[in-house]
Amino acid sequence: MRVIVTGGAGFIGSELVRQLIRETDYEVVNIDKLTYAGNLESVLEVSSDPRYRFIQQDICDTKGVRLIFDDCWPDAVVHLAAESHVDRSIDGSDAFVRTNVVGTHVLLDVCRSYWDGLSPDKKESFRFLHVSTDEVYGSLGLTGLFDEESAYRPNSPYSASKAASDHLVRAWNRTYRLPTIITNCSNNYGHYQFPEKLIPITIRRALMGKPISVYGKGENVRDWIHVSDHVRGLRVVLAHGRPGESYNIGGGNERSNLEVVHDICDAIDEVCFDSPHRPHKKLIKFVADRPGHDFRYAIDTKKIERELGWRPKSTFRDGLYSTVKWYLENRNWVERVMSGAYRGERLGLAGSLS
Repeated sequence: MRVIVTGGAGFIGSELVRQLIRETDYEVVNIDKLTYAGNLESVLEVSSDPRYRFIQQDICDTKGVRLIFDDCWPDAVVHLAAESHVDRSIDGSDAFVRTNVVGTHVLLDVCRSYWDGLSPDKKESFRFLHVSTDEVYGSLGLTGLFDEESAYRPNSPYSASKAASDHLVRAWNRTYRLPTIITNCSNNYGHYQFPEKLIPITIRRALMGKPISVYGKGENVRDWIHVSDHVRGLRVVLAHGRPGESYNIGGGNERSNLEVVHDICDAIDEVCFDSPHRPHKKLIKFVADRPGHDFRYAIDTKKIERELGWRPKSTFRDGLYSTVKWYLENRNWVERVMSGAYRGERLGLAGSLS
């Protein structure tokens, strides 16, 4: 089986590439534009494998994408390429609409033409797996869970662009019968995450003794899933999911942002007992809340558990301690990926009210 993975040099994509090469006999074609968040060091351990191939490509380039399909003849596509940081989408939405909406449209259209030319048995087995987010559902109150039938109510430019891409994927299945599947996941954490997201940037700032910014009062709640669990879920959906369906993939680990930051500080206190910045909680600084900040996300995973037998393996504590230790042991990686334009400053201020 030959699989095209878009965004395979990113955080979740690189975990998928590494798992597929390590644990299956699949051939993997990694397509990535290599934006600021894409880094080939994330797939270095599999880069010399004869079943792995990397192609630098913008998914918005129809001609370039079509040439890849004509050359590679994939049996499946896992679409992970996306602009994904909410704060960046607030400061500038253009890249999000271009990559997440236009790029997904290009992939779907190229896939449809390619799929139309396959033999009947190849058409039957082909899959287009689109990886999305729980943020398309909007915000929850103190109770309740998002399930696959929840209405879409995106509240940020990022989530709106992902919602639009989900709708395109669904439409290509209903209109053209392209065998597409959608997954919506909760917040990912783990190794190789670009240090602009909450967990890695908190780890980095704590280690440097710099203020750790927490939006508002830190009461906003997210469900957290370790990236390795999420990718195992994607592999199960790719192998056994039903075309035309959506599957929610969550970790069952609800935490407020302040609880997560406290957990990180506690873990660093324990692991870095000689740090001059202990206790690291003293670095926490509350700042003005993000515009349109959704209060709570939580996912109902009964469908994927019941139909496909998937469940997360990692507890939040174990996964977080593993993540903290990884960033401690890979500080050179962090500094190399941070050597571009992003320096850890706060983003997402463009929508703030004076």
